[in-house]
Amino acid sequence: MSAVLRDQARARFAYGRAAAVPEGERKDYQNAVLAFGADILRVGLLAALAGVQRLGDRGARLLGDLAKAGIPGLEAADGAKLVEKARGLDVDAYMIATRETLAVVSWLRRACQATFEKG
Repeated sequence: MSAVLRDQARARFAYGRAAAVPEGERKDYQNAVLAFGADILRVGLLAALAGVQRLGDRGARLLGDLAKAGIPGLEAADGAKLVEKARGLDVDAYMIATRETLAVVSWLRRACQATFEKG
């Protein structure tokens, strides 16, 4: 699949997931998405995933969405098992998963900003 088609698939996925977030959960979801990308760059994928996991219910939707995003190496995991799945990756797979997760989160951030009304 070409880079353009992968990016289009990520965009479709992100806008679909953002549209599915109930009104009452949008602020928590958007805050988790906005922090997640920066956390990956600052502390790495595994620590950033653990941070979202520590949010409990406020991070569960984001973890579930990431599990459904088709990220190589993490595609078989559900939201509850995503951190364990990431922990088991070898170095090469971890680097790919990090890059792909950043791409997905970038689209999720755009989708949240475009979809959620400013309050």
